[in-house]
Amino acid sequence: MSQPRNRAAVFSAGSWGTAVAKIMADAGTDVIVHARRAEIADGINTTHRNSGYFPDIELPTTLTATTDPATALAGAHYLVLSIPAQSLRTSLAAWAPHIGPDTVIVSLMKGIEIGSGLRASQVITEVTGVSTNRIAVLSGPNLAREIMAGQPAAATVACLDEDAARRVQQACHTPYFRPYTSTDVTGCELGGAVKNVIALAVGIASGMGMGDNASAMLITRGLAETTRLATAMGAHPGTLAGLAGLGDLVATCSSPLSRNRTFGTHLGQGMSVEQATAATRQTTEGVKSAEAILALARAHDVEMPITEVMSDLLHEKISLDQAAAALMQRPPKPER
Repeated sequence: MSQPRNRAAVFSAGSWGTAVAKIMADAGTDVIVHARRAEIADGINTTHRNSGYFPDIELPTTLTATTDPATALAGAHYLVLSIPAQSLRTSLAAWAPHIGPDTVIVSLMKGIEIGSGLRASQVITEVTGVSTNRIAVLSGPNLAREIMAGQPAAATVACLDEDAARRVQQACHTPYFRPYTSTDVTGCELGGAVKNVIALAVGIASGMGMGDNASAMLITRGLAETTRLATAMGAHPGTLAGLAGLGDLVATCSSPLSRNRTFGTHLGQGMSVEQATAATRQTTEGVKSAEAILALARAHDVEMPITEVMSDLLHEKISLDQAAAALMQRPPKPER
């Protein structure tokens, strides 16, 4: 007798949510995507394409869509969340009554909540009351467009419950997507959140005409300050040297497909924050999270100069030239 197929509800139908929905469907899971817009859901159901993000890529027939959260969550073994970090609390409160008692919640979000300083997994626990053993994080160097094209990629699935992490791992393991497991939820989430801020800085440097030396400097020193904060908050340093740390940082800082790097490039070319937001068009978590990450750093007495400069620049406290000078004119010190 064959085993019943797993079922996953993916909220939402944006670029990364669609990519993970496709991964899970290709791995043998029945997937239903929750879309805010009826035309997106209808397109997925009738043409097997997400016209808003990937109109050129056909989706598996085991991937369907709905605009009704209750329908999406009915019988779901996994709830995959891919929404802006700053709207998580409000949105999840509306969806929580439909979450099953055994559903594992998988966070794809890479941001820190403004005001509370909470990571996504902490917000999920606070809003739903779900045990931390049922909350996983998936993070790594995962550019959605490449994954949709079936290009090789890997990620880390972190959960305090190793068995739950392995179940999520199996639910998204395909010939082109290789997930590893971890129990370091804190390290994975902070690696994913801070790298967005560093990618903004790399994009700015590129937009200002700086070369690869400047990019390498920002990536390397960005990893150092990410590791300082994460370990101060209880993460394992090895996590930041892995896929959810260095891997994600390199991909996000190096690729023109990265929305955070692209946003930074617009700023470096002279756009205002408002103009860059309009030009980028998608959620850029680094812009929203920089201030919250800096508050965490100060609360834990951690020095994060790149994050501090980026926060000041995004809030228009300093100019581009002042930002570059602030980073280059810091007192010399031992590397660590």
